[in-house]
Amino acid sequence: MQHLLTPSFPRTPSKRRFAARRLVLVGCLLLSSCGWLMPSPQVRGNKIDPDSMKELTPGTSTKADVSAIIGSPTARDTFDDDTWLYISELTQQRIGRTLGELKQNVVVLNFDDKGVLKTIKTLDKEDSLPVSVIARTTASPGTEASFLQQLLGNIGRFNPAGATAPGTAAGGGTAGGAPGAP
Repeated sequence: MQHLLTPSFPRTPSKRRFAARRLVLVGCLLLSSCGWLMPSPQVRGNKIDPDSMKELTPGTSTKADVSAIIGSPTARDTFDDDTWLYISELTQQRIGRTLGELKQNVVVLNFDDKGVLKTIKTLDKEDSLPVSVIARTTASPGTEASFLQQLLGNIGRFNPAGATAPGTAAGGGTAGGAPGAP
């Protein structure tokens, strides 16, 4: 009769559920803490302070003023020396130590012929254009040697004394022109 009086509760399934929930909670906490181990984002390039940009006024600021206020440019336009580029980006390491670009800014300053600032343009990642990379390679002549040609190609070229053959430039022969020409 005792087995009828004592209630039988299924204690093992609830303990298993609690242990599974605890395991999931610990796993989530461990995964969320991985962000603390990542290095902080790094600024690369020449980042311009917005307050110093306010000091530049088109029509009055010169190249010397710009260099004194925000520094020398990151790059100059290839074909126009009167266009200065200040390029900066915010990067952070990702998995596998590859850099991920978080933010990119380009400040383009155009000057007139007298060196006076004409325009200021700020560009970001949305203004960039996609670039398609071509996967072809350019064939260079003479690289189509077979395995045997590569293996046997140096037979007879070894000279233990280090001297060169007569008739070559280092051997006192002709240096340019036809071989054997006086």
